[in-house]
Amino acid sequence: MDNELLEAGYRAYTGEKIDVYFNTGICQHSGNCVRGSAKLFNLKRKPWIIPDEVDVDTVVRVIDSCPSGALKYRHK
Repeated sequence: MDNELLEAGYRAYTGEKIDVYFNTGICQHSGNCVRGSAKLFNLKRKPWIIPDEVDVDTVVRVIDSCPSGALKYRHK
């Protein structure tokens, strides 16, 4: 876990090889995440982010397209 991100208001979504962090407070709702991978990001599911649904490269590619910085990842 990345304690700095957690302390900054991010919530952790853990995967086997990569963790995803999301901060709802800075999200600009561009939709890049959901459009980038509906398997990784599914608003109709709880939890809505499941890192293990896709490969690590997909996680990195989609999160790198987030314009607000609301999404981060940490490799394990």
